Amino acid sequence: MRQRIAVIGAGPAGLTFARVLHRHDHPVTVFERDPAPDARPQGGTLDLHRNLGQLAMSKAGLLEEFQALSRPEGQAMRILDTDGTVLRDWPHNPDDDANPEIDRGRLRDLLLGSLDVQWGRGVTEVVPGTPDGVLVRFADGRQETFDLVAGADGAWSRVRPAVSSVTPHYTGVTTVETSIDDVDVRHPGLARLIGDGSVAVYGVNRGVVAQRNSGGHVKVYAQFRAPLDWHANPDANPDAGSDAGSDAGPDQAGAETLRSRVLALFDGWSAPVLDLLRHGTAFVHRPLYVLPVGHTWAHVRGVTLLGDAAHLMPPLGVGANLAMLEGAELAEAVATASGHDDLDRVVRAFEEQMWARAGRWAKFATAGLERLVSPDPADAIALFDEVNAS
Repeated sequence: MRQRIAVIGAGPAGLTFARVLHRHDHPVTVFERDPAPDARPQGGTLDLHRNLGQLAMSKAGLLEEFQALSRPEGQAMRILDTDGTVLRDWPHNPDDDANPEIDRGRLRDLLLGSLDVQWGRGVTEVVPGTPDGVLVRFADGRQETFDLVAGADGAWSRVRPAVSSVTPHYTGVTTVETSIDDVDVRHPGLARLIGDGSVAVYGVNRGVVAQRNSGGHVKVYAQFRAPLDWHANPDANPDAGSDAGSDAGPDQAGAETLRSRVLALFDGWSAPVLDLLRHGTAFVHRPLYVLPVGHTWAHVRGVTLLGDAAHLMPPLGVGANLAMLEGAELAEAVATASGHDDLDRVVRAFEEQMWARAGRWAKFATAGLERLVSPDPADAIALFDEVNAS
């Protein structure tokens, strides 16, 4: 008898989970709060690691399609000093396919395939332990029951409260994201600066990173230590620390105001670096939140978590990779379960494995963020030296 399985969230974790179950001919229902696949931008580019994200794609039967869409040349990396001096330049090795890049939107389309996703189905509450199974309540007033609900609904998961009372806290580091379109034609100098992959510049408690996406699109990220309300409060000192107990409030600053405030934080940096911000559009304020390193929970029958819902960590290129592999592994385990008790057993075993691996990576990512946005910019460069040497 097939188990009734639901996954909440159509991000990398949820879709990989559904694709692998689909490959094993096991039915699964995907619920996503976005009203449509193209309702909002999917973000920048991801590098899928050979033993993490690429392994998940292989389990989903999509590795060849991924390889055709990915950009191995996106692994190229250049680091500059704040005056524009090139400190490190790692070109792409044509034989290196360890961490090829793919746009998030292309990855989502690839994972979606022919999956049946119920769009516009936001979840308000998940209630385990009812006589009919796990009850899922939706924002549209409907409710359904399942034998297993996998929460893959991100940092502010509506599934997480069913297993854990822990909520994300602010790291003290904020990112402001902007974009440049058609960079090769409109800004050829910046295109040369970025190269085939990315360029990064690190100063005291600050950094600017520009990543090439496909189609001449570039994502630019300014990172710095600041209070949560720095953008809404003109008197806030970006170096004054953080309020770890606060939630991010609404963005009260318009794009041009936000641009000018960000540029002021990087005053004195070289003109080409500042041009990455001057020519950007659609500035977005993104405070970085995390869950505690080693976050676990007492197992709850019929509910589990994947990806950021389980182990939100700083964005150092690991989170999506872990999320996808977890989705694939949980799906493979669920597909083997022969009954309710066996399903509970394999989910327990999966959680133990996930917690151990995610805890190691969260420790690495947390320490990495401290070094990337550091009082000593040499820490950031040393981190990249260590990663490239390994």
